[in-house]
Amino acid sequence: MRLSDFEGRRVGLWGAGREGLAAARVLRERAPSARLVLADDGDVAPDVAALVDDVATGDAVPGALAACDVVVRSPGVSVYLDEAVELRRRGVPFTSGTAVWFAENGGDRAIGVTGTKGKSTTSSLIAAGARAAGYDVELGGNIGRPLISTLLEDVHPDLWVLELSSYQLADLAASPRWAVLLNLYREHLDWHRTFENYAADKQHIWRHRDDVTLVANAADGDVMRLTAGAPTRVPFAEPPGFHVRDGAVWRGGDRVLDAGETALLGAHNLHNVAAALTVLCEAGVTADAALDGIRGFAPLPHRLQLVGEGPVRFVNDSISTVPEASAAALAALPPGWPLVLLVGGRERGQHYADLAAAVAADARVRGVVGLPLTGPRALTAVRDAAGDRVLTHDAADLAEAVAVGRAWIEAEGRGALVLSPGAASCGEHRDFEERGRHFLRLVGAEVEPG
Repeated sequence: MRLSDFEGRRVGLWGAGREGLAAARVLRERAPSARLVLADDGDVAPDVAALVDDVATGDAVPGALAACDVVVRSPGVSVYLDEAVELRRRGVPFTSGTAVWFAENGGDRAIGVTGTKGKSTTSSLIAAGARAAGYDVELGGNIGRPLISTLLEDVHPDLWVLELSSYQLADLAASPRWAVLLNLYREHLDWHRTFENYAADKQHIWRHRDDVTLVANAADGDVMRLTAGAPTRVPFAEPPGFHVRDGAVWRGGDRVLDAGETALLGAHNLHNVAAALTVLCEAGVTADAALDGIRGFAPLPHRLQLVGEGPVRFVNDSISTVPEASAAALAALPPGWPLVLLVGGRERGQHYADLAAAVAADARVRGVVGLPLTGPRALTAVRDAAGDRVLTHDAADLAEAVAVGRAWIEAEGRGALVLSPGAASCGEHRDFEERGRHFLRLVGAEVEPG
């Protein structure tokens, strides 16, 4: 649906977060005759309610949405909710802010990036590389501001770079001209219900146009199986394309970037660089021009963010919301450091056996502290794999976890306390960013506002 299609219609805005707020502002200005109904399970702040004509909360939400001509779904609202399934059965059409953006812009000059982990870093690397090559770039989607909010501006960049989460892709009927699929792990199963749904929803990033070029991770078997039918598939992570070996990014037989030329830690981030360079070249940006931007790229907050000076250091890797990401974080840290890992969070059916095996095989790991709610399961896996070589402690909250882990590292005399939870936030933290900022405050580090 285009913005003009909302005129004169009763529009349900499902979700009062930043996406719902952005949609309300855009529709109020660009479709002024639409009647806006904001629906959310929780309370709606007065300043947000003032943007719309009606508000429905709690038990009133399904009925209010059923009376609408169209529903604009926020990404946090699962398409698999019973209420969403029933509304569609009744014939209520659904769209989203991302879908409206595609209806207005088409996606012909857009690179879309998805995957379980690495989306934000890779999207930012692509934007940095294109800007260094002289392109005017807009970065948005799941990173930065909601895409729909850009429709209030006269924005016509040379290139859009869009981070697209599975939540945004689930019912999207459009695709960008170039797409990247980084990896697939067992994540967000509380939202998608099954891994099969999750994988199928990722396919929307390339399914809806015949001229799409899909850049896919050749080192991930699930990715390659899922993308076998893509119109044009360009692999990375294997020769002769951009790939990683010997601590560097290579293109065929040419070494193009050493790990020491960037501020990024870990082989997984070099794979992100390989993906970024691959799609940039497919979009017409030369690798040599893009490399200057990638060399100067500063790591994003909460992603292997190293803080502190002296023998005791702290690593904020709160973005790690699957065990595979936590294992990659351990592998990324410099050799010789004694390590204590803080792990655990929301229950999403994670499998901790591989992370536990990585802990057991890494002599640097002195201890693992569990966080609610999945911490106890992770600790059981660690004890099964490492026996009593690795200290374990089940903490009641992040403050206790930091206190225990810090004491263990200080007893070693040197080392790093690593927050890499392998799970999404829950309980005392709204999201991974709030969890990361809390960790930084607990260890006495400077915290950016957020």
